[in-house]
Amino acid sequence: MPLGALDCPQCHALLYSEELVRFSTKANQLEEQKALAEARDEWRKALAPLPHNSNQAEWIRGKIYKLELTEKQAPAEPPKSEWAKRLGPLAPIAILLAKSKGLLLALFKLKFLFSFFAFLALYWTLYGFKFGVGFVVLILVHELGHYIDIRRRGLPADMPVFLPGLGAYVRWNALGVTRQTRAAVSLAGPLAGLLGAAVCAYLWHRTGYGLWSVLARVSAVLNILNLTPVWILDGAKAADALSKAERFVLLALTLVLWAYLGQGLFFLVAAGITYRLFTRDLPPIPNPRIAVYYASLLIGLGIIVHVIPGQGLLPR
Repeated sequence: MPLGALDCPQCHALLYSEELVRFSTKANQLEEQKALAEARDEWRKALAPLPHNSNQAEWIRGKIYKLELTEKQAPAEPPKSEWAKRLGPLAPIAILLAKSKGLLLALFKLKFLFSFFAFLALYWTLYGFKFGVGFVVLILVHELGHYIDIRRRGLPADMPVFLPGLGAYVRWNALGVTRQTRAAVSLAGPLAGLLGAAVCAYLWHRTGYGLWSVLARVSAVLNILNLTPVWILDGAKAADALSKAERFVLLALTLVLWAYLGQGLFFLVAAGITYRLFTRDLPPIPNPRIAVYYASLLIGLGIIVHVIPGQGLLPR
């Protein structure tokens, strides 16, 4: 590397991505604590190891500008004595709540609980209690796969948020993170979904209870569709890390699975991969580990679909 370089001259990978993650994590924590001046200083530190013209540097400069505007627009806090006069006997309670950061964080996490139970209520109403609970738990398992993988890398992430009738998502900060890391995080959800489907398939095999077969197949089918590399699906970010040759290999695999299993959903995945062969988003270097990871998930989910034969979401 040239002396003083901040990124690779050939592949443009950031050389100080770990430092950037630490700066962004601390800055986000300070923002949550309303320490805007300290958060702004941390974001400024993150500019030093970034190329001046990079997208990440531009984003951070915009972030600093927004924090400065927020500080200027924030009303000055009245003296405690004035607040005490206004609130009267409620003043001690207000001060206690203002200082109870743990309580405020707990209230923020209620967004996860409210959305989860709203999601559960919808599918309970549509399909009954047993299937509703099983289906929602499997969706939660999928999202926790993303969440756990993000947090184990030391990156900030929010608990899953559920959108009734649509799905769920985990919000996290991917600033300074490589394509390979983003791809691995994206595939962690389908991996957890594969494990959830496998457990249901095992319980069906042991007990013969039809509900387990339904849940196993539904989970497998939805996770296969989620590996289609388009739009906001998990397969899209995973494919970002794959070279054209690796995409060709995945295309061949999905076509083989389609021909062998006779499941049209693999044709949809193949169609998405075909589209990604012609997009201008190829990585500077191949990622065989991500390609093997992606292929293993498709094969594993395909095995579950094969073990529990049927059409579409439902088993026979």
